[in-house]
Amino acid sequence: MTTTRPSYDQTLEVFAQGTKAWFTDSKEAWISATCQTKSTTNDAVHMVFIGDSTRKEYTVDCTLADIEKTNGACLPPLRNPAKLEYTDDLTNLSYLNEPAVLHTIRTRYLQHLIYTYSGLVLIAVNPFDRVSLYEADVVQQYSGRRRGEMDPHLFAIAEEAYRCMIREKRDQTIVVSGESGAGKTVSAKYIMRYFATADDQAVGGMRTKKSESGMTEVEEQILATNPIMEAFGNAKTTRNDNSSRFGKYIEIQFDKTTNIVGAKIRTYLLERSRLIFQPETERNYHIFYQLCAGAPSSERKEFDLGDYTQFHYLNQNGPTTIPGVNDAVEFGNTQQSLSKVGLSVQLQWSIFRLLAALLHIGNIKITGRGDAMVAENDAALQTATRLLGIKTADFRKWIVRKQITTRSEKIVTNLSPAQALVVKDSVAKYVYANLFEWLVGVINERLSCQEPGAVATFIGVLDIYGFEHFKKNSFEQFCINYANEKLQQQFNQHVFKLEQEEYVREEIDWTFIEFTDNQKCIDLIEGRMGILALLDEESRMPSGSDDGFIQKLYSNFDKPDFKTYFKKPRFGQKAFTIAHYAHDVQYESDNFMDKNKDTVPDEHLQLLQTTDFDFLKKVLETAAAANPPPAPESKRMSMMYRKPTLGSIFKLSLIQLMDTIGQTNVHYIRCIKPNEAKVAWEFEPNMVLAQLRACGVLETIRISCEGYPSRWTFEEFVDRYYALVSFQQWDPKTKPDPHVLASAILSATIQDESMYQVGRTKLFFRAGQLAYLEKRRADRFNECATLLQKNIRRFVYRSKYVRMRDLALSLQCVLRRKVAMADLEARRRARASLIIQTNWRRYAARKQYLARQQFMIHLQAACRTCIAKRQLQELARHHAATTIQRLVRGFLARQAFNRQLNLIVSVQACIRRRMATRQFVSLRSEARSASHLKEVSYALEMKVVELTQALTEQREEKKAMADRHAQLEAQIRTWTDKHEKLETKLKGHEEKLKQPTVPQAQWDALEAEKQQLAVEHKQAQEVIKAKDRALQQLEAQVAQHKQDFDASQAELQQARDKMATMVEASEVADLKQQVAALKAQLSQALHTPRRQTSSTNLHASAALGNANRTRSVSPAPAMATTNSSTTTNTAPPPVVALPTTEIVEQPPTPTPTIAKPPIAARRNSMTDMAAPAVPKSSLENARQAEMLAKTPRPTSVFVPRSVFKLADMDEDAQREIHTLLRDEQSLQKELVEGLIRGLRMPLPSIQSPPSPKEVFFPAHTIGICVMEMWRLDYIASSERILFNVMDSIQKQCLGFTGEEAIIPCIYWLSNVHELLSMVCTAEQRKQQQWLVQGSRRQQQPHQTSAWNDFEKLAETIKFELQCLEDNIFHAAMKELKKYLSKMVISAVIEQQSLPGFATTDSSRLYNRFLRTEKTYTMDNLLNLLNKVWRSMKCYALEASVSMQVLTELLKLIGVTAFNDLLMRKNFSSWKRAMQIQYNITRIEEWCKTHDITEGILQLEHVMQAAKLLQMKKGSPTDIENIYEACWILSPTQIQKLIANYVVADYENPISNETLQAVANHVISGTKTDILLLDSVALDDTSSPFEIPMIRTPQPTVYIPSWLNVKKVRRLVGLAPVEPITVAE
Repeated sequence: MTTTRPSYDQTLEVFAQGTKAWFTDSKEAWISATCQTKSTTNDAVHMVFIGDSTRKEYTVDCTLADIEKTNGACLPPLRNPAKLEYTDDLTNLSYLNEPAVLHTIRTRYLQHLIYTYSGLVLIAVNPFDRVSLYEADVVQQYSGRRRGEMDPHLFAIAEEAYRCMIREKRDQTIVVSGESGAGKTVSAKYIMRYFATADDQAVGGMRTKKSESGMTEVEEQILATNPIMEAFGNAKTTRNDNSSRFGKYIEIQFDKTTNIVGAKIRTYLLERSRLIFQPETERNYHIFYQLCAGAPSSERKEFDLGDYTQFHYLNQNGPTTIPGVNDAVEFGNTQQSLSKVGLSVQLQWSIFRLLAALLHIGNIKITGRGDAMVAENDAALQTATRLLGIKTADFRKWIVRKQITTRSEKIVTNLSPAQALVVKDSVAKYVYANLFEWLVGVINERLSCQEPGAVATFIGVLDIYGFEHFKKNSFEQFCINYANEKLQQQFNQHVFKLEQEEYVREEIDWTFIEFTDNQKCIDLIEGRMGILALLDEESRMPSGSDDGFIQKLYSNFDKPDFKTYFKKPRFGQKAFTIAHYAHDVQYESDNFMDKNKDTVPDEHLQLLQTTDFDFLKKVLETAAAANPPPAPESKRMSMMYRKPTLGSIFKLSLIQLMDTIGQTNVHYIRCIKPNEAKVAWEFEPNMVLAQLRACGVLETIRISCEGYPSRWTFEEFVDRYYALVSFQQWDPKTKPDPHVLASAILSATIQDESMYQVGRTKLFFRAGQLAYLEKRRADRFNECATLLQKNIRRFVYRSKYVRMRDLALSLQCVLRRKVAMADLEARRRARASLIIQTNWRRYAARKQYLARQQFMIHLQAACRTCIAKRQLQELARHHAATTIQRLVRGFLARQAFNRQLNLIVSVQACIRRRMATRQFVSLRSEARSASHLKEVSYALEMKVVELTQALTEQREEKKAMADRHAQLEAQIRTWTDKHEKLETKLKGHEEKLKQPTVPQAQWDALEAEKQQLAVEHKQAQEVIKAKDRALQQLEAQVAQHKQDFDASQAELQQARDKMATMVEASEVADLKQQVAALKAQLSQALHTPRRQTSSTNLHASAALGNANRTRSVSPAPAMATTNSSTTTNTAPPPVVALPTTEIVEQPPTPTPTIAKPPIAARRNSMTDMAAPAVPKSSLENARQAEMLAKTPRPTSVFVPRSVFKLADMDEDAQREIHTLLRDEQSLQKELVEGLIRGLRMPLPSIQSPPSPKEVFFPAHTIGICVMEMWRLDYIASSERILFNVMDSIQKQCLGFTGEEAIIPCIYWLSNVHELLSMVCTAEQRKQQQWLVQGSRRQQQPHQTSAWNDFEKLAETIKFELQCLEDNIFHAAMKELKKYLSKMVISAVIEQQSLPGFATTDSSRLYNRFLRTEKTYTMDNLLNLLNKVWRSMKCYALEASVSMQVLTELLKLIGVTAFNDLLMRKNFSSWKRAMQIQYNITRIEEWCKTHDITEGILQLEHVMQAAKLLQMKKGSPTDIENIYEACWILSPTQIQKLIANYVVADYENPISNETLQAVANHVISGTKTDILLLDSVALDDTSSPFEIPMIRTPQPTVYIPSWLNVKKVRRLVGLAPVEPITVAE
């Protein structure tokens, strides 16, 4: 029978000796203490704790009943293990309590980690220092990453909102809240910058970027709103140098393709009173100081502006400057932002004119004692009215007077100086508020999407004031706290909703979670008879006052229903207290009425509306249209409803805001101000704790603790707590089910099933249960460790004992040996003496013995002789008696045996005789029936005859089949001989046809005739194509017949086998018939007239090759020689006599056979000339070349000749060259289509590298053609051809992507440089010739201009070729970097090559289910580098270019790997570091092998980062060693790596002192102290390409035969080349 443990038993079990808990402290808020003793007597528990830092003693006394009743609330909150105190998500804490949350945030903040998650909330603590967390590289690191993959950051929240918008097609809202100085404005600014600058990697770059900054015009305008809103709405306060004095909600609008198409801004509750009054050390709005500091002299004179200290609205607190801020520079930034938004310069100065007028209004002096007075010649009054465009007298009049309108008359009265001052300031506030609203409206008009329906979704960023509680709180604080009450209610409901949704999704049993509902407090404020309603009611009264308003509050809310939320002060009758969710706040009722009405006298309104200043009139009209007065219900109500109050406007806008937020998916950022003095990296616990309570973080944690705050997947839970059950349940060989194993673990450890819930995919735990499991796990591991230590110690001490025993035995052996040796010596001496004595005594005794022995022998001999004689006689008598007995007994035995033998023989004879008689009788009866014997004999004879006949027939048939087979074979040999003879004859005819039969003189006539026959050729070509198709069909039939013949041969062999085994004659006959039929088909196929078709095709190709340039003269190499056609490896020349300097090699005609395998294509070919010239990818070329690598090099057309001068060339050759050059289009087409687009590049192979002529023949061919044009003064044609060639080469290289671009780009880069070298060499040669002909140039001045034109052309060509080299280089680098960037992270960071040090990532579930990209390994990366290096090596690219390419690629590897490792929080472990170091070492070895020493330096950052993660980090001394060893890393990078370090279970956590020592090395403001390395831009073409030195070209006349470039080949063959290398 099992007993249920009490609920407090598990709670008390955790409080063991050494357990740490938290106790309250007035200075530190919470302080840690360690349990020293715990005692339980009867029903009481007594525990003693000692403070860890103060050594103060804390005692805890409580009863078991109290513990069970309060569920352990009477006990001090427990402290989390050191390993969990640095977690980046507060919900991962085992003990989720207030001190644990505060301590974790404080610990991370002191490590310079300002961001921490708390479930769905991001807590941001203001560092009051510049941190390198917002650079463009950091933005790109967070782009496309999920929230758990990177450290907490507001970019992660922005990315999550962006992904949710794309995934759910739903609007999003990011709420940024916090008190003044917490960093709300900066956070909202960086969030908007993130949306504008981040590249959308997941969507595939669909967001359009147009400007040089990578942003569209709309995105730049959105960012430009920040300086504008900060200038007009921010001010310096005691808490913040750039405090937002208004709330704003910015909607960033996206279209269906997630491009930003617009934005919209809503503002809430601008602090109008700041314009006229600022508290001590605070400033007015930034724009006024910027205007005074940055206005040009002309406008300064026009607006009568001076230093800001001259204006009352700005100098109330003396000189107040912001450190590090230049107002003049900021004024320029504000103007630039206004221009970006679309405001013209004229409109901007209209705004500044209005601001200057407000400043002068503040300088108007009001005097008088009883009645207010303003001097007529007041300079400020005149300047203000001039700038406002109103009459000075009217404005002066209504400042000091007021008009009261009654039913019958209007009464004008004087105002007191104080009242006049209020009127003057109200005018200024009214104008500025309207200007601010107009500016927001203009910005919205400029930024909003103009296309209706284009906005698909939006992401809103709410930057709103946090909860405020000062010594004196007024109407502004009341509205701010009212807004925070509404936001807190929405926040609590949202958190509660998410909690319940997950419980329902996981299908677990749950009860309703109670959370603090502040609806009653909200009703108190905004209800029908709430505070705002009463305030508006009192504001409508002509005699309304603050005292009347406060009395109404007392009379309406001094009831039991409102006792909890509304309180009266103990002293005084001018204040009231509201119990907000965060704190009780007492509000002073002074000026509540005035601030709520915020009215301007009607006289001033009319005066302002009649202004001559058009801009002011426009601003006022816009404000009036935006806030129309409500329609009056009656005539009496129309007198009261003049304009809406500020409170009602704010209430309405807040309700609209909450409706907007309620329709979106909300994300929260809570900004925390760590200290009041704005000191960098200082942390005041009590202040932070108050803000955590105010911003709702602790309420969120409380809601989570009411349910199941700790959630683990089954795999993670089993992976960590498997040791709590026996090995049989988690034996890996049995592959246990995680669900079953998790249930077993829970059953064995947690007795109370209400402490956890098992969901579909997760396990849910109550607060503290994971800590209990951690304790059980630690205890289990301690037991195992104790057992292991016991056995290890036993082994150690036993080994020590064995060694000591062996030593003792060795000593004993030595001592005993010495003692034994001494004893042995004594014994030897004793034994020697004894031996001597023995021998002597033996000698004496023996002598005596021998004497006696001789006497005794003689005596015995005599006695024995006598006795022997007597015995001899007795033996003789016995022997005689025995012989007689033996003979008698033998006789008697033989006689008895003979008698018995005779008797047995007689009995056997009788029995055998009887049996023989019986057998004789039976045989005699059988002999009488002879017919039976004859039948048997006849049957046997018939069987023998049948077998003999069958054997004879089968032998005859076999002989006939063999004869028939021999006849068929003879017939086949005959046909084969005939076929060979015909082929030989055909070959002879072809040889005759190749010989020149037409004289040279008739060639021109034949050429003309050939042109006339061109039309006939087109018709004949169709016939040829038809015959080609018929020929292909015949070839297919022959191949099919051959297969059938082979099958028949096999069947014939089977028939022979069956014949040999006496198969039935019917089957043999069938086989004979099949063989005969197949041979008949084969004979028919062989007798098909093939020679005529082949000959026709050959002659047609030879005769019509020049007329049809789109068709190859000779069949393509891939079209192998078959039965139906004869193919040569070279194109047959025209049937004319060639020049004597040209020799054309002709291969022998192959002998026709039944079938031949296809001839492999050329190794260095790319296209099949019979097919359309379509460029293929380099990968296909490489594969084809690898398949054909074993084939011998094909024969190409060479033009070997000796070097000759121009004078040696005959006139016909020169005429032919001119003819070819004049046909510019054909020449250009062959160069572009055949030589560039139809090119097959040689495979880069180190074992069998291509020869220089195979690499450079495109450049040499193009260069020879161009040189010939220059020689014959075809300058314009050469220019056009060269530009078209360069354009085609560039398009060809840019047409490849990824890995396919390596070979083409490097090949053409080398060829372009070779062509550039040829151009430079030709220019130098031409220049030398020109200098030699200097005297002639004087006689012929027109040649000077020709030379200048040529020189300009040459310079242009060289420049364009250099540009082409640069473009090819950058195109190749761009594709290489893009392809390589996909490999780096997977190969260098994620691949785990060392099997003994593999780690499992915390995001393994993401990688398993969500990862779709291809995984690369180090082998893939090294193969890519090898391919690049091999291509540059084989294509003879200069070493400087190779070094530049590989250095940039290695830099990309180093920077990308280092930045990714730095930002990944789950990869900073020593095991992962070993894997990374191994991968980097492989790259370094590759660099050393290929002599790339500079490339190793590019990997130094990631190498030192891996080294850092493997070094000790236990003490400040270890940290100093790290800084010395990792000298290339900045302090911020080291701090980031150590802060992200993942401590293994068997490692001690890094102490706070050590982390503090690391953080102390970080010095803010240092330019060299960076976080991320500058990323290598993948598409950056600004890096210069270093053009290598000009080569010494050796042009070789080499054109592969597969190129269909007849004119180019002919031109190259005729052109004189100096020098020229004869190709062999």
